[in-house]
Amino acid sequence: MASTIWDEFEISPVEIAMPGNKVGFTLRAYRMSNDITPTDVTDREDDDAVFNSRGHRSPLDEDELPEFEWTKEQLDEIAAAEADDDLAEKAAESADDDDAEDDDAEDDEAEDDEDKEPEAQEVPVFLSHKGKLLLFKSAEGLAKFVKSKEPHDLAQLEQWKKFSSTIKASDVEVGDEDTYELDLVVDNLRAGPDAWDANLVLSAGELARDIGYALRLQPVIVALSPGSPLDDLDEALRATGFFAKRKLRKIGSEQASLGWRTIIGKISAAVDWRD
Repeated sequence: MASTIWDEFEISPVEIAMPGNKVGFTLRAYRMSNDITPTDVTDREDDDAVFNSRGHRSPLDEDELPEFEWTKEQLDEIAAAEADDDLAEKAAESADDDDAEDDDAEDDEAEDDEDKEPEAQEVPVFLSHKGKLLLFKSAEGLAKFVKSKEPHDLAQLEQWKKFSSTIKASDVEVGDEDTYELDLVVDNLRAGPDAWDANLVLSAGELARDIGYALRLQPVIVALSPGSPLDDLDEALRATGFFAKRKLRKIGSEQASLGWRTIIGKISAAVDWRD
């Protein structure tokens, strides 16, 4: 890139092509989860809780459900796996209790405190505000906004003030690894397994997972979660050989394209276009 500003502040410019011939710029960073506050979605309508934590449907009207749905067999497999995990976890806890029955109360309390505190992990954070991804039609618009005092989620980052005073429109040069073509994914998947572009779909999945987490878009998170049909698609695209191609054909272009149409629709609805 033309400048080392991105390396210095560990922030990257991102270019996203959306359906409707719209292309926008935004910013993305990765930070530890205990160092950031998630975007505030209290003002957003609660219309995206398509599945609850156990993998079953929530009681929504049929019109509110996305076009893509998991099959009953897939949901049953998830529920069975989670049940097995629960049994294994309870068995392990029982064994631990037997081994630790002579431990003092302070040790037990310390272990309980550790269980309650989730382990910090690296998570994505975007130039977003109140659950909306801010996309700018030009590098000039992006740089101008960054230099302004308007509220957004990246303002909480350490050294943000220094970064915002340093950035120029000419710095916004996006590398191939941060360029995403969400507008091409559905049409590519509709063309069938022989025409599927692995790099296109896999990179779109990377971005969608990041946006889903950062904007707290539950349908996107669920649709791309481990074990889901679209996650299986990613795994098959990463693999090579006869069995990988056979698995791709079993996934089917209709299911894959419908699933991605839903994801892109959810992301599009969460975009706030600027300038």
